[in-house]
Amino acid sequence: MMAKNQSLSKERKWVSTYGFFSLSFLLFFATTNFFVNWVDLSRITSTSFLKTIIIFNKQQLQFPLNCTDKNTAATCSSYYPTTLEFDDDSTTSCPDYFRWIHEDLKPWKSTGITRDMVERGRNVSHFRLVIVNGKVYVQKLGKVYQTRDVFTIWGILQLLRLYPGKIPDLDLMFQCGDKTVILKKNFQGPQALSPPPVFHYCGDEISHDIVFPDWSFWGWPEINIGPWETTLHNILEGNKKSKWIDRVPYAFWKGNPAVANIRRELMKCNPTKQQDWNARIESIQWNKEKASNYANAKLENQCTHRYKIYIEGAAWSVSEKYIILCDSMTLLVEPTYYDFFTRNMVPLQHYWPINPRNMCEDIKYAVDWGNSHLQNAQVIGNGGTEYILENLKLKYVYDYMFHLLNDYAKLLKYKPTIPEGAIEMCSESMACPVQGLQKSFMEESMVNSPSDTPPCAMPSPHTPQTLKQFLQEKENLIEQVKKKSVNNLLV
Repeated sequence: MMAKNQSLSKERKWVSTYGFFSLSFLLFFATTNFFVNWVDLSRITSTSFLKTIIIFNKQQLQFPLNCTDKNTAATCSSYYPTTLEFDDDSTTSCPDYFRWIHEDLKPWKSTGITRDMVERGRNVSHFRLVIVNGKVYVQKLGKVYQTRDVFTIWGILQLLRLYPGKIPDLDLMFQCGDKTVILKKNFQGPQALSPPPVFHYCGDEISHDIVFPDWSFWGWPEINIGPWETTLHNILEGNKKSKWIDRVPYAFWKGNPAVANIRRELMKCNPTKQQDWNARIESIQWNKEKASNYANAKLENQCTHRYKIYIEGAAWSVSEKYIILCDSMTLLVEPTYYDFFTRNMVPLQHYWPINPRNMCEDIKYAVDWGNSHLQNAQVIGNGGTEYILENLKLKYVYDYMFHLLNDYAKLLKYKPTIPEGAIEMCSESMACPVQGLQKSFMEESMVNSPSDTPPCAMPSPHTPQTLKQFLQEKENLIEQVKKKSVNNLLV
């Protein structure tokens, strides 16, 4: 989508040029543009020059996926620029949640990261990814559920296409399961070893897992969820189908209850003859949904209630960003796990907290309160959506990956080398051999040209005092909700 927008922008420039400038200027421009492109193409085809793309007035060459040569479809071509220079070094500040990168890497700040530390994460990882001289090599270590590893690796490859030459050599282990694996209790005491650094989709208070964006930003073909920018657009369009005040005045959740006890408990909040907890809970059967081409599971058709429930599954759930984006007031069952962007969300500003030990009663109270304070409830719902729109642009997802991997690489105390049995991976080798949704999602989410702007500027770390204050303020707000004293906080 990012690449498509750049392409559309380029087309608009041409239309404007043809409409308002003379033929003589067009000929001059075409000649100049041909010369510039010829110079860049000569860089691409010549092996004697370092391939560089210089951003000049945001006129960029496009480098789409090329699968025309079936004999080389699974090989990595050398046509893409390998370094990037910006004509303007000015940059915006990263969202505040980027500060958590400093916290996630803190266990290795004083010791650095040795090869032995990385190797010790092998038994709890699904793949090892090494970057050497701008090329990606992957060593598979275990069987992964669905295509989580595939689209995670794909996302990293697109990062390298967005910022060619800007990701240093590195060596990392990646865990693709649900639950955290590097438990703090196993690395305590004077004789304890340093924890192995393992990247993962989520973290919690009892682990050292390094939190990284999940695979679904580039697509989840098994359940027909497309890349993030397309899905975001579709949900926003779905929000327009009904005014907030006209939505169903209950709390809605649809998902798979079989994966966790807490979800099975949530099913008990459905109305009975004796009690209506203001919740409407639906169980989803993915086999049936697949048979109907997911007609009843489209995310953009699920923003029909004033309130939506987020609840964890086996661990954190990728559904969180989709639920919050609905404009509904999100009833967030207090989570055990966190992903990379949610730790800066604030109760009663972006969501309404629900006590997992008192779910049905808390859901009923939240809905009753919201229906009695419609304007306030809508503000909280809109606040969550705005948080996603402002802080989870795809550019920021890539920038989070950029800063996390760069800061991680700075901690390495050895020069990464290609592991035995590792395979070089690139966009062609991943996308050209596959078919169906997997291929179409890859084509859709592929970065077709380097960025025309630098990564956002990384914020400084929290001080112990500011972090403690932030966490305490969140806890105080949650306690006010538990005490049903929310009205005291209204201005």
